Amino acid sequence: MSRIPLRPLAAILRARAQGENPDVIERENIRRRHEEMRDRERQRAEGRLLVLGVFFLVGFVLIGVRMGHLAGSEPAEPRAAATGNSILAQRADIVDRQGRILATNLTTHSLYAQPPIMVDKERAARELVRIFPELDEAKLIEQFTGPRKFLWIKRNISPEQKQAVHDIGDPGLMFGPREMRLYPNGKLAAHILGGAGFGREGVNSAEIVGRAGIEKQFDDYLRDPANEGAPLQLSIDLTIQDAVERVLHGGMMLMNAKGATAVMMDVHTGEIVALASLPDFDPNDRPAPVTQGDPADSPLFNRAVLGVYELGSTFKILTVAQALDEGLVNPTTMLDTQGPMRWGKHRISDFRNYGPQLSVTDVIVKSSNIGTARMALQIGSERQKQFLEKLGFFQPTPVELVEAPTGRPLLPRQWSDISTITISYGHGLSASPLHLATAYASVLNGGTRITPTLLRRAAPEPGARIVSERTSAQVRSMMRETVVHGTATFADVRGYEVGAKTGTADKPKRTGGYYDDKVIATFAGIFPSSDPKYVLVVTLDEPVETSGTEPRRTAGWTAVPVAAEIIRRTAPLLGLTPVIEPAPEDALTLTSN
Repeated sequence: MSRIPLRPLAAILRARAQGENPDVIERENIRRRHEEMRDRERQRAEGRLLVLGVFFLVGFVLIGVRMGHLAGSEPAEPRAAATGNSILAQRADIVDRQGRILATNLTTHSLYAQPPIMVDKERAARELVRIFPELDEAKLIEQFTGPRKFLWIKRNISPEQKQAVHDIGDPGLMFGPREMRLYPNGKLAAHILGGAGFGREGVNSAEIVGRAGIEKQFDDYLRDPANEGAPLQLSIDLTIQDAVERVLHGGMMLMNAKGATAVMMDVHTGEIVALASLPDFDPNDRPAPVTQGDPADSPLFNRAVLGVYELGSTFKILTVAQALDEGLVNPTTMLDTQGPMRWGKHRISDFRNYGPQLSVTDVIVKSSNIGTARMALQIGSERQKQFLEKLGFFQPTPVELVEAPTGRPLLPRQWSDISTITISYGHGLSASPLHLATAYASVLNGGTRITPTLLRRAAPEPGARIVSERTSAQVRSMMRETVVHGTATFADVRGYEVGAKTGTADKPKRTGGYYDDKVIATFAGIFPSSDPKYVLVVTLDEPVETSGTEPRRTAGWTAVPVAAEIIRRTAPLLGLTPVIEPAPEDALTLTSN
């Protein structure tokens, strides 16, 4: 930029002409220049001060707003600063096949304390213990008088408990809104639902997460806001489940059993309409897992899915179905049942001496181990393995429970001829009651493979062919004969044409070998046998029937009566109309007037 000289020539000449000192002009110009510089610097400084003042004003306003917000909001326990999703407390309902509530959410409150603003800490501790007897007064006093500024007292409290705490009147006792998972039917379907608990927690909300069963298996679905609260619909029927559990519990008590399980399944869709395991628990107050001893003794143990047992003579149905389907025998084929049967150093015997020969039908009706072993040897090890693998006995059941993958069947290390023999009548291979129910449904529904499910299905999903329809009908006829004339006569529920097979297997010891006086008693059946709709499997652990002079442990005396009562109670609820079966000819008498 142009700069004005301090001694301009024109001004000097004019000053000399007038007799003035030219130096005065220079000093005056210097003075004016300095004044202009001071004015510019002053303006610049004032502008900076104004901007700085605006920044301070905005800062103080923001701090004031934040302090006001904090003063008017509920305090939260300090947490490490981290970027993450907000806590989602809402969780979708779980309903049965009729839309009835199995699991839902309940709005409640949590109770916490801020010791620095408490007035009378000892009195507050004393009154809290009176309201919540499980609390420790000395520990509360220690926490209230310690350095902590925040502590949880109860994660969930009832409205009555909230009012009682409110009546204490201490400003340091505060409440936060909370949603908790509620199972309005208590223990009903406990092993199916599993239970839920709290994940991440804050003062104003808490994250509900699944702990076991359906709740954990479908945790992502139940918490997904994209589903807009749509309930998860299960295949079970609340009414049927309740009837099954009541009868099963009574039967377990009556038969002095250690545990019991029952599975009822639609033979065409694989939908499980009832699944029970005893002893059970209340998912509203889920107990802690056992840390020592036998896990099967815990009420959390789901015997229907995790309990793998040798299921005894119920496997004979599968053996005869394969032999019939492969054309090795027909229902009237005579088999050598002369006992005992020797195979190497092993001896196979029947419960009773059934004579030198039995037809295939009578092998099932009388439950002959020897006759079944003869058919198994005709089938051979490789074909037996392939058939059982198609029925799902080599893998855990694919049912929608988080525990299901651990319910893997126990197979022989080496599938020798003696393994083929013993497996044919239910020894040497351990599987769960759900495995057995799935296999029975697949063989007896007309011969197509089904997949068990706990979800409501709109229509059956066709599976692979297991046996022919003719074979399926022949096996059903044999099972009906077993109920009418064989080992399951107590299962003859009039009007519902039950077909069944029993199984009594010695219970193995954990250290090896078998108990002499402990068994696993199993009933596996269908109804109606001529046009099957449902399969039912009932298993009792260590049952003893003591009404007679001697204790009786076989399935015919223990599991069968319990299963019969389940069918008697549930068949009408399932909408099955009883059919009056014609009486046998020898039961008719001729009378005259």
